[in-house]
Amino acid sequence: MQFLDGHTPPYDLTYDDVFIVPNRSDVASRFDVDLATSDGSGTTIPVVVANMTAVAGRRMAETVARRGGLVVLPQDLPITAVKQTVDFVKSRDLVADTPVVLGPDDSVSDATALIPKRAHGAAVVVFEGRPIGLVTEAVCAGVDRFARVRDIAIADFVTAPVGADPRSVFERLEHEHIDLAVIIERDGTLAGVLTRTGAIRAGIYTPAVDAAGRLRIAAAMGINGDVAAKARELVESGVDLLVVDTAHGHQLKMLDAIKAVSSLDLGVPLAAGNVVSAEGTRDLISAGASIVKVGVGPGAMCTTRMMTGVGRPQFSAVVECARAARDLGGHVWADGGVRHPRDVALALAAGASNVMIGSWFAGTYESPGDLLRDRDGLPYKESYGMASKRAVAARTSADSTFDQARKALFEEGISSSRMALDPLRGGVEDLLDHITSGVRSTCTYVGAATLAGLHDKAVLGVQSAAGFAEGHPLPAGW
Repeated sequence: MQFLDGHTPPYDLTYDDVFIVPNRSDVASRFDVDLATSDGSGTTIPVVVANMTAVAGRRMAETVARRGGLVVLPQDLPITAVKQTVDFVKSRDLVADTPVVLGPDDSVSDATALIPKRAHGAAVVVFEGRPIGLVTEAVCAGVDRFARVRDIAIADFVTAPVGADPRSVFERLEHEHIDLAVIIERDGTLAGVLTRTGAIRAGIYTPAVDAAGRLRIAAAMGINGDVAAKARELVESGVDLLVVDTAHGHQLKMLDAIKAVSSLDLGVPLAAGNVVSAEGTRDLISAGASIVKVGVGPGAMCTTRMMTGVGRPQFSAVVECARAARDLGGHVWADGGVRHPRDVALALAAGASNVMIGSWFAGTYESPGDLLRDRDGLPYKESYGMASKRAVAARTSADSTFDQARKALFEEGISSSRMALDPLRGGVEDLLDHITSGVRSTCTYVGAATLAGLHDKAVLGVQSAAGFAEGHPLPAGW
């Protein structure tokens, strides 16, 4: 990466401050671009879902890994919950999605509560393991909430066997009134579901899988307590990558934690953070981390900069930390500050191997929260920062009342924010389409067939606020 005039600006930059100059390119198609990363995480698209309680759950982990990304489970989860989540994700199909399941005697109110848990918009009615009908929000409309789903279920639906070619499933659904095929095992029991769009995605994305061909998942841990024991428990539960996580990563306690974990030689990549300087990056890698998380204060739910004045504009932080990591054979993840696909492309151009996204994914069907509606009936979910009073209260629930009250005085995050579901991109896969199509196009403009090529060939310029505003479309006209 280099700047347009050959000189690095004497001040720090955010993503909004920079743009990429198009180069001569021999990359003819977006589909010729390989978005796989080389940092040991196993991702085939450069997206990692942040370890936020309001974002990273098992539905999110399954869906994102199927499309090549990686979800980091929050550090507050009990090890039993981590094990259950890992087992669930590892058992999922690489093509078919996990359906929402109802019994014939479940009520319509049960159906309307469960259908929004998945983006495919339907629940499968199952009797003795076999699918007997489909229920959608449309068939529930105007029906008594206490009616049984067996009385309204759609009995005429498309089925396909496990292992069916996604293209053939797509073609079978082309003229159907419900955009969903039910995938069944040889014995007729339910295996999953596949939509037309899901069939298309199966030919575009490559799942992030472990050596056994199962979906990948990561987990975070803090720097307090017996970190070595916690790390060992997490790896024994089946996680594919560990993240040692704290708001201020450049501290002795973090370095000691990294050394303790890396000395175990657990056989999984070790990420740690967060830092924003070359010195911090070098210290974490020297302690044993292979990946460094970069970002202090850019997150949508983070108030650190307003509370403390501490942090750094994210683009410049990624540039400096990535350069330092590369010199030592390490990698960085750009953590926070992403609002648009362009920001992901810019982070990769700056040298990040993956980009961590949190709040942007909170407003999706797959995030753990319940789907709520505002006074106008518009759907949303709640998100909150992991340094907020709400998160601190959950994290300290086992402490004494006095200690809980004392720790609650210190917060650096928003405790409740409404994340609206985009009517065009309500599922996390819709957002992944949005992001990866943007990054693929960036690579074609730059002339890069890989993410490494994007970093090597990117030429960036610095723009004014007016320059950034000029790049925004005017969807409502003049």
